[in-house]
Amino acid sequence: MQRLALIYGGESSEHSVSCVTAVGVISAIDTSKYEVIPVGITKTGKFVLEPIDPEWKLENYPEVSEDAPELLMPVGGGELRMASGISLGKIDIAFPVLHGPNGEDGSIQGLLQLCKIPYVGNGVMASAIAMDKVSAKAIFRDAGLAVSQDEVISSSQWRDSRANCIERAAKLMKPDVFVKPARSGSSVGVSLVSSSDDLAAAIELALTHDEVAMVEKRVVGRELECSVLETASGQLKVSVAGEIVVTGRPFYDYEAKYLGAGADLIIPAPLTQKETKQLQQAAEVAFRALNCNGLARTDFFITANGVVITEVNTMPGFTPISMYPALFEASGIPYNELVEELIQNGLAAGRRQS
Repeated sequence: MQRLALIYGGESSEHSVSCVTAVGVISAIDTSKYEVIPVGITKTGKFVLEPIDPEWKLENYPEVSEDAPELLMPVGGGELRMASGISLGKIDIAFPVLHGPNGEDGSIQGLLQLCKIPYVGNGVMASAIAMDKVSAKAIFRDAGLAVSQDEVISSSQWRDSRANCIERAAKLMKPDVFVKPARSGSSVGVSLVSSSDDLAAAIELALTHDEVAMVEKRVVGRELECSVLETASGQLKVSVAGEIVVTGRPFYDYEAKYLGAGADLIIPAPLTQKETKQLQQAAEVAFRALNCNGLARTDFFITANGVVITEVNTMPGFTPISMYPALFEASGIPYNELVEELIQNGLAAGRRQS
């Protein structure tokens, strides 16, 4: 039986989201094939052996316990050990379900490579670039994909010349803009601003989450998502599209995404065959352009002028009702098969790298 380390929690503001994702994933893993080692990362960054509670719900904001037994990652290769010295054996595959900084930004992927542990999902470079919205948009442009206009404001620029930053940002406000951290997820630190008087506060908020803020012209259109799965043989499967219809809220924020507040998910989205094909092709182009591996969820708007890509999420929400697995469920790949396919892809990627 192979040992699988399911890594969850983390230091980011999406800690609880990761805990709930772990509940879904562990329920779908075939325990006749894999011995699951639950590796929690606390909010302070400590690796611990922490059982995953099937009763965790996001509205209760679950956390990995700081008091759980500490683990020592096998940098350089070898066996996973507890700080007390007890060996948990060699890990055959890791399945990180971390969100946000130090989770889906390439950090944990780099650590796993140093530990010589194969892992599910995207590598260091794809994870880092996709997490950085500024860098990702540059690659999307080079790949021929349409993106929204933006202004990039660093913390040093903000410190040295606030007036100039606000002036630049205000030029995009026709009638409103999104202000967001360059590296964040789940709409954490994101503001929709319709008055230049509110720009300063929104930029300040974004810069509390990252050293760079991006002010992005709002795209008006239908909000759609496609999931991409790479099989162990390297074949890409792109799901049907799903549509997000926001009601009673200014945009698809954290509460709408995870607490069911004011958003309807329509799967499959009512699209023409041509529109569906356009989205699926764009999702595949974005996946290849970022050199992704395993999985990604690609977010778009369909506007009067065509398809506009907003981002690629390299570790999307993965509970059974999350958009990524729900889209594949509608495409004929149930949740447990999806999880197994991703594990097999990770094992195959590890064999190629060894």
